Amino acid sequence: MPRINLLPWRQQQRAQRQKEFGLFAIGAVAAAAAVTLFTSWGVSAAIDSQRDRNVLLKKEITELDRQITEILGLEAQKQRLLARMEIIERLQRSRPEVVHVVDQLARTLPEGVYLTSVKQTGKKLELKGVAQSSTRVSTLMRNIEASQWITDPQLQVVETLKSGATGADFTLFSTQKSTEPAEEERKPRRPPRSAGTPAT
Repeated sequence: MPRINLLPWRQQQRAQRQKEFGLFAIGAVAAAAAVTLFTSWGVSAAIDSQRDRNVLLKKEITELDRQITEILGLEAQKQRLLARMEIIERLQRSRPEVVHVVDQLARTLPEGVYLTSVKQTGKKLELKGVAQSSTRVSTLMRNIEASQWITDPQLQVVETLKSGATGADFTLFSTQKSTEPAEEERKPRRPPRSAGTPAT
């Protein structure tokens, strides 16, 4: 019976398998390298894109900070201008009051009393003068209390003249009456609601 030697065929088959395995391994390594390369490229591109966005955001934030600072400066300037306008309006309203106060002082001075200094700070008045007697100072205080533009007289100092002449130096504080309406009075009042009108 003839014998068939299958050894060369098996060796060829094994060599073919090894060759195919090598090719497959090379392909897998190449594929892995390609995937790694593309992944690295994609990550680098994403990082570069995010870096550009961060730079843009920093620029926008800096610009917004500058605009906010400018707005705050304008707001502060607006407040200062409003304060100045309020002071000017207050001075405009108080201008005729000063004339009335000076006229009222001249009318309230009794005989024998002379003012040497008049100083006003806000609504407070400081009156310095010379009186022939303390009784005339009391009369001046009563006149101030009954006046239209000045009120609340308070005697601070009374000193007898040292020169031998009769009389005394005095310092008296008073308050100018305000003719401006109160805040609640300046607000417009709503008309009363009639009984038949439904509430809104």
